[in-house]
Amino acid sequence: MTLHRFTGDALSEWMKGDGPESDIVISSRIRIARNMKGYPYPMLATNQQSQEVLDQVSEVLNNEELETISRFSLVKLSELSELEKMVLVEKHLISPNLANESRNGAVILSENESISIMVNEEDHLRIQCLCPGFQIKEAWDLANQIDDIFESHLDYGYDEKRGYLTSCPTNVGTGIRASVMMHLPALVLTQQINRILSAVTQVGLTVRGLYGEGSEALGNLFQISNQITLGQSEDEIIDNLHGVARQIIEHERAARQKLLQDSRMRILDRVNRSLGILSFAAIMDSKEAAQRLSDVRLGIDLGMIGELSANVLNELLVMTQPGFLQQTSGVKLSAEDRDIRRAQLIRERFGRS
Repeated sequence: MTLHRFTGDALSEWMKGDGPESDIVISSRIRIARNMKGYPYPMLATNQQSQEVLDQVSEVLNNEELETISRFSLVKLSELSELEKMVLVEKHLISPNLANESRNGAVILSENESISIMVNEEDHLRIQCLCPGFQIKEAWDLANQIDDIFESHLDYGYDEKRGYLTSCPTNVGTGIRASVMMHLPALVLTQQINRILSAVTQVGLTVRGLYGEGSEALGNLFQISNQITLGQSEDEIIDNLHGVARQIIEHERAARQKLLQDSRMRILDRVNRSLGILSFAAIMDSKEAAQRLSDVRLGIDLGMIGELSANVLNELLVMTQPGFLQQTSGVKLSAEDRDIRRAQLIRERFGRS
């Protein structure tokens, strides 16, 4: 597999399949933080120590059991351009922290990009598994299987009382972050979203934007994840998130039905206006693009638009990001040039050029 395979295509192979409840849940993710005994955390490690960690992790890639899951490629961050790193961040394959601050940082990617294992990020290992739709338990099963393979070859830092040791105290214990990316336009339009999200935080969960902590919830996309890793088992964490996400799905469906019953023409007008602007605009910033794409996706899910696939909108969410726009253009673009290129790209995807 070539690097271009990972940075040249906006839509990862795993995203092309439709998972359960995919009209509301875009994706499900498990991330597991692990560290190796006897080595300082990456932020404190010397160049030699971080290289030794990378060498030991790389050896596990030759394990036959791992090969039965997928073919994997090791990508060293030092071999990537800043633009290539940005694209991997935009595809959620690496974190901004790994892209900007790592020493001997690397990422191990599966063939369909559903599995990414960051090396020498905030922790020595961060195993991430992504599934389309509402498949948080399936993502956990896969991540747990991969974690077991690595643990059988590496000596993890573990304490009998505290559990797995991590560089950030909020990850100590299970080391698990489970999350679902949800598209919740109806809850936003019916002004229920703040009440719902406030209730979520009362049960040990947190809400973030599209790119995790500190990011804005653009395009009505919200990432719901566990906040507690210590004092609960892995299954308790997964079950709690699964149950709360199920309730949010039901609230979003009820809100969509209410919009259809009470405001059908207003919603149809909103959807068609956004579709028209996306189809013919000459310039568009990323915030407006995300909102307009959210409107159109809602129209698709409500049966108001039949000629577009939701996968096109998933693809455009990545294709219209600054890094990917410049990657496809082959040159560094100013903010205005990106807005022009973004509008052009959307027009092309919608069959208007």
